[in-house]
Amino acid sequence: MVFKRRKKLSWFRWFLEGVYPRAGWRRAIGYIGHRLSRLPDTPDKIARGIGAGVYVSFTPFFGLHFVSAAFLAWLLRGNILAAVLGTFFGNPLTFPFIATSSLSLGRWILGVEQGGEGHKSILRMFGSASWDFWYNFKALFTPEKSDWSHLAEFFTSVFFPYFVGGLLPGIAAGIAATLLSRPLIAAYQKRRKGRLMKRWQEKRAQKLRDAEPPG
Repeated sequence: MVFKRRKKLSWFRWFLEGVYPRAGWRRAIGYIGHRLSRLPDTPDKIARGIGAGVYVSFTPFFGLHFVSAAFLAWLLRGNILAAVLGTFFGNPLTFPFIATSSLSLGRWILGVEQGGEGHKSILRMFGSASWDFWYNFKALFTPEKSDWSHLAEFFTSVFFPYFVGGLLPGIAAGIAATLLSRPLIAAYQKRRKGRLMKRWQEKRAQKLRDAEPPG
């Protein structure tokens, strides 16, 4: 199995690894690249999957990036596992740039009043919106009073501008990732196939030598 671990991670450890891998993000990114290059699929399909994952990293669907990337890869006939790995383009190193630039660009396009939020403030706003959503949803089945006004304001001033602002840079980054990864994956697969063929030929030659009767 490509993604099987020798030691299964707990949910808490899995979350910590997602925020900051034990070996550091540099090694984690190298590991993801290694796994991408070894996926059993054509370079074109793997590259389309990577592009889908990178694009989804620019969307405000936090918590649904894996599902969104898989669905988009399916639509594009790309590799779904490559799409899931491609979402790691959005990580703690790149998120500050993605979040602030997407929200600012979206507000500028839509003519919404610009705010001075940093990426941490944006995360807090999304966290508060998620809490409000679940509270109001549960209030539908309890005596509690629901209030959707804050969520409506969040959608207008944050979520929709973020979505609009992430479209163009997300598409550009997705296309660039697709075009750049395709020849790299093709070259790696060709080189790996050559190594495997050479290893097979060496083993075959050794078997033939062992099968020869002693002189």
